[in-house]
Amino acid sequence: MARDIIHQTVKTALENEGWTITADPLYIQMDNTPDLYIDLAADKVVIAEKEMEKIAVEVKSFAGRSAQTEFYHALGQFILYRTALSDFDPNRTIYLGIPSGAWETLFKKAFYQKIIQETNLKIIVFDIQKKQSIRWIK
Repeated sequence: MARDIIHQTVKTALENEGWTITADPLYIQMDNTPDLYIDLAADKVVIAEKEMEKIAVEVKSFAGRSAQTEFYHALGQFILYRTALSDFDPNRTIYLGIPSGAWETLFKKAFYQKIIQETNLKIIVFDIQKKQSIRWIK
């Protein structure tokens, strides 16, 4: 299984922010469908709420030839994985993990903002150089 070029950076950023990586990748076996692999699963205790927050992160660098084509692919994966998680692990929220450059050049455009809202796409924006998340779109 090929990993995105920013996979390790995103994993490190989550760990630096107190997340425990529980799967790398998160394997989901569904009946009569190909197996699914979400890049990362992580858990974190939220002290104020006294409960465990569970996330899955599909990592995408958007470093290919066509950011728009990569967006189509990432959105399709996100919807497929979100649907699978609703049965497999309904308490785990899936996010698309992207670099800040992709956020600035693609995701902030009005058309993509509309898609984000209409599809309830959840995103974590990472500063790749600093190895930290800088924005959570929930």
